[in-house]
Amino acid sequence: MNSLIPDIPVTSEVVSQPIKQHKQRSIGNVMLRSAFIVIGALIVSVALELFLVPNQITDGGITGISVMTSYLSGLPLGIFLFIINLPFLIVGYRMIGKTFAISTLLGISVMSLGTALLHDVPAFVNNTVLAFVFGGVFLGLGTGLVIRFGGSLDGTEIIAILISRKTPFSVGEIIMFFNFFILLTAGFVFTWESAMFSLLAYYIAYKTIDVVVDGLNESKSVWIISDQIDEIGDAILSRLGRGVTYLSGEGGFSGDPKKVIFCVITRLEEAKLKEIVTEVDESAFLAVGNIHDVKGGRFKKKAIH
Repeated sequence: MNSLIPDIPVTSEVVSQPIKQHKQRSIGNVMLRSAFIVIGALIVSVALELFLVPNQITDGGITGISVMTSYLSGLPLGIFLFIINLPFLIVGYRMIGKTFAISTLLGISVMSLGTALLHDVPAFVNNTVLAFVFGGVFLGLGTGLVIRFGGSLDGTEIIAILISRKTPFSVGEIIMFFNFFILLTAGFVFTWESAMFSLLAYYIAYKTIDVVVDGLNESKSVWIISDQIDEIGDAILSRLGRGVTYLSGEGGFSGDPKKVIFCVITRLEEAKLKEIVTEVDESAFLAVGNIHDVKGGRFKKKAIH
């Protein structure tokens, strides 16, 4: 019986497809990232040795454990910062990635060396209130720079990332759980007053990290529903310089068709946008949410005339 499939010559030759290569980071980019990680780690060293530790104020995570261990043993803080973080760094290399691990190793090494060099330098302030405020700010500033440029200065963050993959808890919730017990322990090692100041310093550092990592221009998504939607859209375009997108919706109760505005702004523009919406329609529905990252599209702000 004749086959309907034409004869095709069989060959052992394998046609190789070109392998897509990932774009390598430029040397300049790597050096820039490394420079900011070094600067961030040095700032953390200053926060610890010149503000927090001399006033018996600690931080959370491995840094907090290192501070208390150094206080109890009398050995320099830098030794414990490096040794205790090392096992977590090895885990991070195997489970999270080479680039992250190298960046973290650089940050932890510089931080450890910095605290060792500053160990015998007198405290910048001896006032506890000034120490926890400015120490918290510098701590958050330095840590935020390291995180923003791809590294970490604390092993608990690595463990939290790994645990979050297998549990319903977020990275932030796991870190807060660890830090609760670490800061509680500070009350027994130092005093309960020191533990409370440590909690305040940690809060200030946490908020400062948010500003450094996300920036003052953190993006926000805005949803607006109004019967005067066209006027509001025109006002946002002309007065705020932001593009808007009109979406079609339907009222859940009334079933009436609704026009919805969606736009993205920075948090510094939030107050101005609310003012614009209120001036046009006081009864407009306005929802504002945080966005961690915005790419593509036409997010770039237009010139305002």
